[in-house]
Amino acid sequence: MARPPRPAAVAPYNLGLPAPVLLGLSSLPAAPCAPALPVPAADTSPTATVLDLIAGDMVEVDRVIAQRLDTGVPLVSQVSKYIISAGGKRLRPALLLLMAGALGYTGEQRFNLAAVVEFIHTATLLHDDVVDESTLRRGRATANESFGNPASVLVGDFLYSRAFQMMLDADNMRVMQILAEATNVIAEGEVLQLMNMHDASLDEEAYLRVIRSKTAKLFEASTRLAAVLAGATPEVEDACATYGQALGTAFQVIDDVLDYAGDAQETGKNVGDDLREGKTTLPLIFAMQRGTPAQSALVRAAIEAGDTAQLSKIVEIVRVTGALDASRAAAAAEAQRAINALNGFSSNLYASGLLQLAAQLLERRA
Repeated sequence: MARPPRPAAVAPYNLGLPAPVLLGLSSLPAAPCAPALPVPAADTSPTATVLDLIAGDMVEVDRVIAQRLDTGVPLVSQVSKYIISAGGKRLRPALLLLMAGALGYTGEQRFNLAAVVEFIHTATLLHDDVVDESTLRRGRATANESFGNPASVLVGDFLYSRAFQMMLDADNMRVMQILAEATNVIAEGEVLQLMNMHDASLDEEAYLRVIRSKTAKLFEASTRLAAVLAGATPEVEDACATYGQALGTAFQVIDDVLDYAGDAQETGKNVGDDLREGKTTLPLIFAMQRGTPAQSALVRAAIEAGDTAQLSKIVEIVRVTGALDASRAAAAAEAQRAINALNGFSSNLYASGLLQLAAQLLERRA
């Protein structure tokens, strides 16, 4: 497989941000320094346009998913199809497909591994909603609300085990290593989040450790897998992983912002769910740092008790202290890090789409 050639020098793509304000340096190696790809301005194309690039590929992924959900146990198929068909952009498999396109890989295995990451993601959602006692996801009742906790947990286990069966089809030990590590790190992130529940003393570093484990790791694995399939160099593989990790981090920060600035009809979840669950997310961390002693005490007490009785006051504190803007700036810094990771990649529609996706993430409303 030919390596992605270096492009001729072009004007760099930049979100026009100051230096990263919070989230610091990745543990992954920096992307190779080279001219960035040209892409249109961040607000000129909806995310759907980027995903249109892989619409045909996603049809094939859906075919694999339907085939692999075929089982002799009706409840397994029923619960699995319920949550997988609930909507969403299927961003993780989409990232794998887009990165494969950026690197010129067109093999069939991309469909199988895209389905694998979607199965792993779906399994985490099933387990998350049970742990969090969530009742609403993507605008409709969660699987645990509809089918009960035992069914949700066991079907999540089925999806994990099915994903590991499918990994073998790649016949590639590196693929197994990436996905085994990812699932382990995700599980560690879930436990870390559980340990941090109702802990109002959580700082930015501890918050970042959780979201990079729980959320960003599967983004990172998805983009790294594409590089492995394409036979990319270690340097390019690390750059792909950096893109995925940074994008996943930004994605989760914006998700946490939407818990206090979003609309339930748009986000598909109840506003204030994070507070009810006792999660100390970045908007609350900033609000406690920036607020008056009385404001900080109110937020702290609500986190420790998981109390949403004062939700309207807390939403106002988060707004007036500038915590939402500071959180968005942190997400923007991560989005820029994702964009920078692709410096030096070949200029094609898929690579430009990945850059556009990072820029558009900041406009996310659901």
